[in-house]
Amino acid sequence: MKKVLLTMLAAGVLTACTNNKQTTDKDMTQTLQLTQEWDKVFPLSEKVNHKKVTFETQYGLTLAADLYTPKNANGKLSAIAVSGPFGATKEQSSGLYAMRMAERGFVALAFDPSYTGESSGEPRRTASPDINTEDFMAAVDFLSKQENVDAEKIGIIGICGWGGIALNAAAADPRIKATVASTMYDMTRVGGNGYFDSEDKEESRHAAREALAKQRLADPKAMAGGVIDPLPDDAPQFVKDYYDYYKTPRGYHARSGNSNDGWRVIGTQAYANARFLYYINEIRSAVMIMHGEKAHSRYFGEAAYKYMVEGKAEGYNFIGKPNPVPENKQLLIIPNASHCDLYDGGYTELVGKGDAKNMIPWDKLEEFFKTNLK
Repeated sequence: MKKVLLTMLAAGVLTACTNNKQTTDKDMTQTLQLTQEWDKVFPLSEKVNHKKVTFETQYGLTLAADLYTPKNANGKLSAIAVSGPFGATKEQSSGLYAMRMAERGFVALAFDPSYTGESSGEPRRTASPDINTEDFMAAVDFLSKQENVDAEKIGIIGICGWGGIALNAAAADPRIKATVASTMYDMTRVGGNGYFDSEDKEESRHAAREALAKQRLADPKAMAGGVIDPLPDDAPQFVKDYYDYYKTPRGYHARSGNSNDGWRVIGTQAYANARFLYYINEIRSAVMIMHGEKAHSRYFGEAAYKYMVEGKAEGYNFIGKPNPVPENKQLLIIPNASHCDLYDGGYTELVGKGDAKNMIPWDKLEEFFKTNLK
């Protein structure tokens, strides 16, 4: 009986979608004014071709992206969509990841999330658990339609806050055959519980909700959350690391919220009252969670990995069943790496000077995707 009801429901949804002719893909397309000059925080590799592209989401938003392809490549290739960190743009870490993966033979797409960077959406720098998950799935749509891409061989990389979003997308979309969450945050966990779960109590959440409710009437477009500047002497080390990436020539970009005035104060309100990752214990495709040994955020990745495999973990109030396919899940801890070392590999001196520490394990990323996108 349950199967019959589910079949009828699915048929009804399909019929409704098929009969709705009011909105077409053409109607949803928005024209974006994209910067054509190279304005990334890293140099363009001689091993790849690069072009600016756009694609649409199911929420009617147009996303801006950089498409990197390996030079002299033939036939249909495996592809990877990349985004993050949360509050950054494709000119920063995600673009570097995409370019490096293109050097290694993949078609790679680095995109600006909805309401961010060169992508559409008003008010600017607004976030949403469902819209941001859709951003990744729309990127998979785009890659699936490219003539040089094998639609059965698509993976994603999420960096920092987009690591959690990547896991959420992988749980929702079985077309994603391999996922890497690098130096990940669970934005819903930190939004509701504070750092290190220090505010994980009803009283703290109620006070935050009251403050946000007042903010909606006082100034709903007010911005906050960019990296603090000037940097206090007593700032925690991870804040100093953020400053060294986002506020100096190493990683500063004019369109990056983290480099400037941050996000709308109420723009992440939904994250604080939602929970990602509920179904990641059901992800059948391959997943690698990659974190720095010394990263302040390491607890997010370790807990997500444990819950993904075992169905239970510290910091998760829900308990699920163990993963049906645990053998293709892995946790990779990078010795001596900090959170921001996995943005660009890290440097031995401030402002991106000194020797490159090369903390991002490009060979392991290549091996992971080539093993699981086949």
